[in-house]
Amino acid sequence: MIPRRRYLTQMADAVRRSPVTALLGPRQCGKTTLARMFVEHRRATYFDLESQPDLRRLQNPELALGAESGIVVLDEIQEKPDLFQVLRVLADQPRNRARFVILGSASPELIRNASETLAGRVEFLELSGFDLRELGADSLASLWLRGGFPRSFLADSDEDSATWREGFVRTFLERDIPHLGISIASAAMRRFWTMLAHYHGQTWNASELGRSMGLSDKTVRSYLDILSGTFMVRQLQPWHENLGKRQVKAPKVYFRDSGILHTLLSLPDLHSLQGHPKVGASWEGFALEQCLRALRPAQAYFWGAHGGAEIDLFFITRGRRYGMEFKFSEAPEVTRSMRTALEALGLERLWLIYPGQRRYPVDERIEVFPLRDVNKLPARVEVA
Repeated sequence: MIPRRRYLTQMADAVRRSPVTALLGPRQCGKTTLARMFVEHRRATYFDLESQPDLRRLQNPELALGAESGIVVLDEIQEKPDLFQVLRVLADQPRNRARFVILGSASPELIRNASETLAGRVEFLELSGFDLRELGADSLASLWLRGGFPRSFLADSDEDSATWREGFVRTFLERDIPHLGISIASAAMRRFWTMLAHYHGQTWNASELGRSMGLSDKTVRSYLDILSGTFMVRQLQPWHENLGKRQVKAPKVYFRDSGILHTLLSLPDLHSLQGHPKVGASWEGFALEQCLRALRPAQAYFWGAHGGAEIDLFFITRGRRYGMEFKFSEAPEVTRSMRTALEALGLERLWLIYPGQRRYPVDERIEVFPLRDVNKLPARVEVA
């Protein structure tokens, strides 16, 4: 078992601060395992709401939960949405001696219920699959190919990993999407998801994708929002300000897990991946996710101008502006586009993230930085 110390520390802080902690993330990313690790040496009560005996224990939830103390874990809480109101009542009671940790399959409805009913009482903690900071630099190639879902990454072979991911996609489309109350045919969503894989790393164009599928802009937009709300896809929003340039205002779309992307592109091994036209886009999305998880900025953007200048990742920390470019090259070069972005946005520093081994400066404010050393990014931009 891979210890997830950073998440365990975050959970401890959240439980200390708030009466309710909501652990969010895609299905099969390890939420239940993390919760069990967290309560292993603590006084705790665990309820699995897909278990009939546990549901019977909660026939009178306010009475049952009000008598508990310590940490109370409610897994698959979407199975019993009336509990949100009960948790609000218990969290406000001065005599309450419990801290509640709620888990559930990723869904916009779950987040909305928790946000509205438990406003001011809940802290959200987003859990992702494994990342480089947890696994170490030697795992980079395997993590890129297989993605961070625990069962995919830990599979005995690339073939076993690919088989698990294909099963994950099928289950997500045929069971999870309908379970969220979304009535979309699994074949239509699979087709959209596969087509979206070919747009990975590109600016969102609803009209173009809609025409390809024979659907309206509104329909494909709703499909994209479903995948974003279930943590499958990231919509990286554009940064724009008055710079005297015509700037891009549509988001960029990335698959959050590289392994799922490779499944939809039918890329079962590194050999097929490295020879595919989307290898650069795949690397960009993978590196972007690893950097976001390491730095955890409050907000992150990309920036692009219609004249061609752009920056892959832009964020502001402690009032200072930083940028990152991701290049799948052993000898990345600084481009005119990068220098334009450096000056137009007033960047403190620009990192050029690449798959090589060495870290070296190429300019006073531009540094080539290997992704394998993402945990060594300068402490002054850390926000955690």
